[in-house]
Amino acid sequence: MSVSRAQAARQILIIHGWSDNSKSFRVLGQFLSQHGYAVNDLWLADYISLDDDVRVADVAKRMGEVIAERIQAQTLAARFDVIVHSTGGLVAREWLSSHYQGRAAECPMKRLIMLAPANFGSKLAAMGKSFLGRVVKGYNNWFHTGKAILDDLELASPYQSDLAQRDLLVGPDSPDQQQPTHFYAADAVWPFVIIGTHTYTNLFHQIVNENGADGTVRACAANMNARGMSIDFRQTDASQAMQAWPSRLLCPVPFAVLPTRTHASIIDPDRVDAGNQEDIAETAEQKAQLGQLILQALACQSFDEYQQIGTAWLALSEATAQPVEQKDQAMLHQYLQINCAVQDDQGKPVTDYFLEFFADTTKRHTESNVYMHASVLENVKTNSQDAASRNLYFDYTDLMRNYYQNLPKGCEQVLNMSISAASPGPNINYFEREKVGAEMQVPLHFMEDAEGCWLVKNSTHFLQITIPRIPNSDVFRLNRLKDN
Repeated sequence: MSVSRAQAARQILIIHGWSDNSKSFRVLGQFLSQHGYAVNDLWLADYISLDDDVRVADVAKRMGEVIAERIQAQTLAARFDVIVHSTGGLVAREWLSSHYQGRAAECPMKRLIMLAPANFGSKLAAMGKSFLGRVVKGYNNWFHTGKAILDDLELASPYQSDLAQRDLLVGPDSPDQQQPTHFYAADAVWPFVIIGTHTYTNLFHQIVNENGADGTVRACAANMNARGMSIDFRQTDASQAMQAWPSRLLCPVPFAVLPTRTHASIIDPDRVDAGNQEDIAETAEQKAQLGQLILQALACQSFDEYQQIGTAWLALSEATAQPVEQKDQAMLHQYLQINCAVQDDQGKPVTDYFLEFFADTTKRHTESNVYMHASVLENVKTNSQDAASRNLYFDYTDLMRNYYQNLPKGCEQVLNMSISAASPGPNINYFEREKVGAEMQVPLHFMEDAEGCWLVKNSTHFLQITIPRIPNSDVFRLNRLKDN
């Protein structure tokens, strides 16, 4: 794909991820310069990511200052494009949503090409904060690993929910519920997301592999097309209890999943760097895909074209997931994740709770329930900063192809969720007075009903649950004076 002279004249900022630096992106810069972009119009950003006191918001704040200074000095154009990798996606979104609240059209960034962005966290963040991470990544940095940024990156972090409710969803904690800002629109920013779904082949890196991910970031955690819902279990009617969060997106964000790219090689279209050549079989067409998609995004000229790219990339991602019949292609399964936070009706966090998923509301089909919680729900992670928040990782392919298809005859193909919470003490119960282990349930996914499918593949779902806190009878009583 070639670019026009006008397109090639645009300036591009490239922003790296956690524990990286701009040197890793020289190969991407060379690729762009070979396709018509002038070297002088390419900017490589560097920021501190391994010092424990620096948060994503700190990087974004300083980024805004530097960009304003450069634009005022006329060394940086008043309109430019941005390419980010991994944590760089959070930095760009934070800068956009914190600096341009209510005036997104004034943002100088137009096209935002996100390469394997950790928009909704990474499983590796917890490892980075561990003893092993401090030895491997922090050995030459006073054993710092960038704890504050890793806190933001950890699965189901409070920061991700806060950011999502500022730029993607109108949730209960959004600051602008009455007049929501649309950051991604025809006259504002056009984001694009590209990620691989091939695990690492290097022997040492294989310890962090999981299916549905590129070795570092899950495909569903990269996708910006997130969803949100509040469930208030004080309502006994499920239709009244469940309230979907409105999306700020005016159309789906283009999202492409490539079968032969890892988190490392997603920034090297031509695999120039020896470390990115990898032992992955790919056709010439597959090898060229990444570069073609990056250039296509940079060449996008209208919002209509932007939406057309979204449709084409969706078809590409579906094609990536097709060879799932082969056992060695499990890495190509499509996944989804739920970031669940539970509070009581006084707004206080509930940390000791259990979620269960099933088709039969009586939970009689033991084999199906075992398969659901052993093979479909592959991972549950409690956030280390907020024990009321958990990340649940589902194999969507196994849900649709195996779980639903093997339910007993007559069992409706619906995925229900129940929640039970341990009593915080002898005087308080949840849901029902003086009953331990009480629970409530709601339907989350109807296989045959597109409108009822709140759970969608390749996406992150924010779920905020409120449960009733019931004081027992002895907490407060009245007695007539004569009875004392």
